[in-house]
Amino acid sequence: MAHFQRLIARFGASLGLRTARGLPVFVALAVMAAPDTAEAARRGSRAVRAYDGIWNVVFATTRGNCSSGYRVPFTVIGGRVSSAGGGRVSGSVSRTGAVAVSVSVGASRASGGGRLVGSYGAGRWRGIITGDYCSGTWQATRT
Repeated sequence: MAHFQRLIARFGASLGLRTARGLPVFVALAVMAAPDTAEAARRGSRAVRAYDGIWNVVFATTRGNCSSGYRVPFTVIGGRVSSAGGGRVSGSVSRTGAVAVSVSVGASRASGGGRLVGSYGAGRWRGIITGDYCSGTWQATRT
């Protein structure tokens, strides 16, 4: 217990308080000023969950010899992006709708980013598809 009291006294001194008696006032003010973490987590969770669902993504190639017009379904649950069809997909959607995704199917690999707004999204991608370096754009709609 004495060790704990010394730690509190040192902490109070580092804050410019003459004794640790001022520490409870500082802690009370800090608690009142800090956001309710449970409420903040709920709001953040709702914001991320606003993008939950199956997204149909159409890829267009703008550079390279890769086929264009592929439609691929992705699933978003709680801010995590995964495959709703085939291949390995990993990624995330922030509460503001910013997307970052990596996809691999066999020896082909690609990554991309963009933004989701409401039930639509768009962005850019790049990767090595069947041995060719390619890049392009993507557009998504939620079903």
